[in-house]
Amino acid sequence: VSAVISNTKHLHTAAQVIAQNTMLFLWLAPVSALACDELIGDWSLQLRSGTPAWMSINQTEGRWDVKMRLYVGSDGPHSNVTMTDGRLTFKLRQNKKATDSKTVDVGMRNGVLDEVVCTTSQDGAVHNDSFTGRKIPPVPAAPPDLSKVRFGLPIALLNGRDLTGWKPYEPDKKMGWSVQDGDLVNTTPKTDFSATGAFANLCTNAVFEDFWLHVEFNIGEARNSGIYLRGMYEAQVVDRDSRMQGKQGVGAIFGRIEPTRNAGKEGGVWQTYDITLVDRHITVVLNGEKVIDNQPVSGPTAGAVFTNPTKPGPIYLQGDHTSVKYRNIYLAPVIKNEM
Repeated sequence: VSAVISNTKHLHTAAQVIAQNTMLFLWLAPVSALACDELIGDWSLQLRSGTPAWMSINQTEGRWDVKMRLYVGSDGPHSNVTMTDGRLTFKLRQNKKATDSKTVDVGMRNGVLDEVVCTTSQDGAVHNDSFTGRKIPPVPAAPPDLSKVRFGLPIALLNGRDLTGWKPYEPDKKMGWSVQDGDLVNTTPKTDFSATGAFANLCTNAVFEDFWLHVEFNIGEARNSGIYLRGMYEAQVVDRDSRMQGKQGVGAIFGRIEPTRNAGKEGGVWQTYDITLVDRHITVVLNGEKVIDNQPVSGPTAGAVFTNPTKPGPIYLQGDHTSVKYRNIYLAPVIKNEM
């Protein structure tokens, strides 16, 4: 009997050890995998420097696919992606004129995104810019039934007298915006299509969720501007004969959604946009022709100043590109409780 009791005790002790080791294994082994899984998805980033940023991380057949944009830069996909102990590192893809290099180190710490951007300048100096982020829910798979969406009364965003309700996004830049003969006019000597410039962009003081937007624009030949919906998605503003066509042409959501046709007009005449943004799906009517029909938009476009689609954002106009005129800007918000 004592032998049986002794053997039973040994078996019980062995079982405890196995159980403890199993629990330890289950506790330790998945940590890296769990951290990797937590990273997968889209992120709205908050940089210490204040630079608008967005990131998307996916994994296909063991290969990491990383896209990330800092304001106007390329979103990738970026190169030299490695995963070590639950942390991703990669080099940001930049344009050929860039004189520095940027490396990103990203991981999860206590369930919170924890990242550092290391910038190495031409002289070898290293500058760090830390940031965290908020995960963005996936774009709804099914497009909204626009026939069931109800809109409020249109709000005039421009009073035709002055810039009441608007402000420069970069107050330290030159102010080229004014109201002339009822039109919102941006005056700047710049004529090239470079991504930024010395003159200020303009945005509404008010922020908005989903809406229908009507705006008329007059852009000269070989000139360039843009209208950002909620500060995130740029409706391109160029003439029909611009060198920028397709996903970068008039009627496009810049770099994201290509219009079905070029319905633009020649430079120097007034054109009309009627744009609906509902559930991260966009419909664009350009000069009376529907050129984008309730299409999903996967992430913010280049130059976005707001990257979290779960929160309201401003209407934002590019003024650091070239001269442009806008008029008759009206917005009708979606009434949620009647959808």
